[in-house]
Amino acid sequence: MQIDGNQIILRDWEMGDLKGYSHWLLPHHEWKQLDAPYYPGPGKDEIPELVNDLRFTIEVADWPEPRQQLIIADKASKVMIGQVSWYWISEETNWPAVGIVIYDPQHWRKGIGYEALGLWSDYLLQAQPLFVRLDLRTWSGNAGMMRLAEKVGYKEEARFRNARIVNGQYYDGMGYGILREEWAARYPLGFKAVLG
Repeated sequence: MQIDGNQIILRDWEMGDLKGYSHWLLPHHEWKQLDAPYYPGPGKDEIPELVNDLRFTIEVADWPEPRQQLIIADKASKVMIGQVSWYWISEETNWPAVGIVIYDPQHWRKGIGYEALGLWSDYLLQAQPLFVRLDLRTWSGNAGMMRLAEKVGYKEEARFRNARIVNGQYYDGMGYGILREEWAARYPLGFKAVLG
């Protein structure tokens, strides 16, 4: 599967992504300070197993519908620069949340996140008719993600005060959401139409 944007594509995993993925999972990278740093990430010794599991998935091309995650790749080079994903908040009520990460800070603040989150949200709402809303969860220390959510059209719906601890300091847990009808009103011709 491939979804084309202007600067990026969203695509399935490829074997060539695994080396870069192993590198970006290491704990010292800047993106890990912003992407839910209150949760422990995989330890260095756990990374090979994660990569091997992913290698098997690529080999058998065992992709769910709708996709659970896609790679964000540079459109020109096709090299992985991040990923988009979704997970259930409540499967019983068809309530998903989306996620996005761009690993290398050299790709931040260039509109790549806007393209990726917009294309991903559009895809999910088209691919899964049961989704009546999409959520995005972050924390008040990640100002870039909060701005991105609002730029794409998600609305702040929840602020859980002093709910996250990062480096000994309390931050708010943030919940953003957009309803299917709000998305359709904002992007009547689909998100790609606003990219030109």
